[in-house]
Amino acid sequence: MTADDDLQAMGQEALQLERVGRLDEAEAMYQRLLARWPDLPDTWFNLAVLQRKAGRHDDALASYQQALDHGVSQPEEVHLNRGVIYADCLRRDDAAAAELHAALSLNPTFVPALLNLANLQEDLGRRDAALALYERVMAIDPHCHSALARHASLKTATGPDQPTVERLRAALAQQGVSPADQANLGFVLGAALEKAGTYDQAFAAIDEANRQSRLSAGPGGARYDRDQHERFVDALIATFSTAQRPIEPTLSSVQPIFVCGMFRSGSTLIEQVLAGHPRVAAGGEIDFLPTAVRKELAPFPASMSRKTPQQLADLATRYLDTLARLHPGAELVVDKRPDNFLYIGLIKTLFPDARIVHTTRDPLDNCLSIYFLHLDHGMAYALDLMDIGHYYRQYRRLMKHWKSLYGDDILDVDYDALVHEPRPAVERLLEFCGLDWADRCLAFHERDNAVKTASVWQVRQPLYRHASGRSRNFARQLAPLAEYLRQSAADAQR
Repeated sequence: MTADDDLQAMGQEALQLERVGRLDEAEAMYQRLLARWPDLPDTWFNLAVLQRKAGRHDDALASYQQALDHGVSQPEEVHLNRGVIYADCLRRDDAAAAELHAALSLNPTFVPALLNLANLQEDLGRRDAALALYERVMAIDPHCHSALARHASLKTATGPDQPTVERLRAALAQQGVSPADQANLGFVLGAALEKAGTYDQAFAAIDEANRQSRLSAGPGGARYDRDQHERFVDALIATFSTAQRPIEPTLSSVQPIFVCGMFRSGSTLIEQVLAGHPRVAAGGEIDFLPTAVRKELAPFPASMSRKTPQQLADLATRYLDTLARLHPGAELVVDKRPDNFLYIGLIKTLFPDARIVHTTRDPLDNCLSIYFLHLDHGMAYALDLMDIGHYYRQYRRLMKHWKSLYGDDILDVDYDALVHEPRPAVERLLEFCGLDWADRCLAFHERDNAVKTASVWQVRQPLYRHASGRSRNFARQLAPLAEYLRQSAADAQR
């Protein structure tokens, strides 16, 4: 067999290993290929993709650079991928912007780079710059519905805009619009109609948007398994039936403050309030713990009984190293990941002194806000109001358990109380976190940091009250959910 035959056979084997999900073996094969033939740009590219999937972002950046150095055929795509790593994984927004501009210098009509750059401008609070980029995309591709949806969202964010509403309706009426695009457009239309005060129309648009989002998940659609989720909560409660014997505290120059609760309960607002303090950095939605649960702690929580104190200490150390790498020099970093409420037992095992801020909100307002938001299919409960209610009941059951174990280390912060009378709530929050008063904590909307959540525009405004009591506008549509949640609350008090 010739060297060319070897190269082809090894390349095919690597691709086949990748197709069947044996990613570690595929990566090893790409490494073997490049050890013999280091001038293969596409192989460097394929290796970078696997390294990125594995969370080794620095390695992926280096491999992408090798692909560029060896003349990869579509360098703009490599710059795009590097930009996404810098923005989403390493929180280096300047580097991300540089990569996206490099992609556009090579191909000024490269729509994915324009969309990512527009999204980055949104994260940074630069509305006009983002609008201009979305307009460039729509000029290049008039049928780019994701650009229209984002553009319309920005145009209607501060109030009703009838021309934009009509443009959304016209796009939805076109033939052949995919379910994913119908969902994108429909969620924005529903939000715009709500701002216009046409609540029945808004709710109907959101109903249809959620239906289309379910369809876009493919055959069978996205489904929330209520029984499976109940079993998971049962297992958490059984595994962490008493306060776990914690591991020895890990020494580090940086410590986390955990902010969790239901999605759309005010966690981004609390993070930004805390990050106004000179000792605190906003960490955003850090995926370290959910990734660990999904991979090295699987099946969680059953695996906890088999983990040694040293293994858990190593996990804690790697988490703190991640914080230090993402926020060099920070003393305290907010880990604002709402669904970390599922992992409070794990958190208190790894970090015995952890402070946990639990954001709460009026239940109907909270559930409605989730229903009106286009969330990832991994949160399939968000596609159906009564599924949201079921998830909320399980959340409430689990939080009651965590408080029975760790009550002194969990602070409830009520969104509605905060927006009605901010100073007492913020004083209590800072005291709980061991922080002295800082006026900047109430001026969070003046910060120019990146905010990478759906609340990006809300936290760029001073505190406002109009989201508190929002559900009253949809009392008829929410009546079954309201009764279901009342039953849950009554059962909990028995």
